[in-house]
Amino acid sequence: PKPGDTICDPACGSGSLLIRAAEQVGSDNFALYGQEVNGATWALARMNMFLHAKDASRIEWCDTLNNPTLIEGDHLMRFDVVVANPPFSLEKWGFEGAEADKFSRFRRGIPPRTKGDYAFILHMVETMKPGSGRMAVVVPHGVLFRGAAEGRIRQKLIEENLLDVVIGLPEKLFYGTGIPAAVLIFRKAKTDDKVLFIDASRDFEAGKNQNVLREADLQRILDTAAARQPVARYAHLATPAEIAENDFNLNIPRYVDTFEAEEEIDVAALQKQINSIEIDADRDAITDSGVEVWNLLEQHQIQQIMLVGVHTNMCVLGRPFGLRQMARNGRNVVLVRDLTDTMYNP
Repeated sequence: PKPGDTICDPACGSGSLLIRAAEQVGSDNFALYGQEVNGATWALARMNMFLHAKDASRIEWCDTLNNPTLIEGDHLMRFDVVVANPPFSLEKWGFEGAEADKFSRFRRGIPPRTKGDYAFILHMVETMKPGSGRMAVVVPHGVLFRGAAEGRIRQKLIEENLLDVVIGLPEKLFYGTGIPAAVLIFRKAKTDDKVLFIDASRDFEAGKNQNVLREADLQRILDTAAARQPVARYAHLATPAEIAENDFNLNIPRYVDTFEAEEEIDVAALQKQINSIEIDADRDAITDSGVEVWNLLEQHQIQQIMLVGVHTNMCVLGRPFGLRQMARNGRNVVLVRDLTDTMYNP
């Protein structure tokens, strides 16, 4: 947001996202607007605005999709910045009255009866100002690739050159859901006809119950979006033809290749190291040697091998715990003698 901007969150909850957006302006020259359907949460948002010295903001208690109250005359109010983290795949969003919507928000198509994601997106698109309008919305990944009505809506938004950036986020970022989400950024006046895809799903600090985007992770996203250039295994700038070739499917792995080639393993050298480990006839020593061999294999990222009983016809697939358990049970377990004959890909 910039000084002088009007900022709106049509699903504002307690107002925290609006407050964060206002803090990015760098001055007091802005106006905040919000809508919230839950009365108790709306009251909390009003109190939040007062506590953060944003009491001049206009927060409405209403149903954004069925009865919005931020209107001017016969049309919806329009804003420079529209942001939201709406409820994912809302079931009862107002499908029955969508066709007769007096604001024509669903002229590109009516979202599915039990998934309101595109209902919020279309409302937000309709409230962007011509020229200066831009918006960011948090969505579940299904919004990127689901077909039928959602696929047709997605195609029209892309063909109208409104979609600007698609950002894939890590899982467990938001309270109440552990699924990974994405951020869609739309602009009314883009400088090109391409869409930037950013895969930020691997950049985060892991927490016990919730993951966190660090400042460096956020800055990398911002810098990449500003530069609008491809970055190996992180970002791709897709042309309209490329997106059309993918049937307007925006699933991020179709555009950002995150594959990293694994280091080639010298099997012969690894076999020599295994052969150099002395194996004692004592059962416990055999088990300890098995652990030593397994540790060596794990260093080379070999996940599983087949351990063959040389003195019996028994074959065992497993890790060191399994070897110890078999030794306790009096089973005769010895080490693999030829790695090249017994290694396989599970």
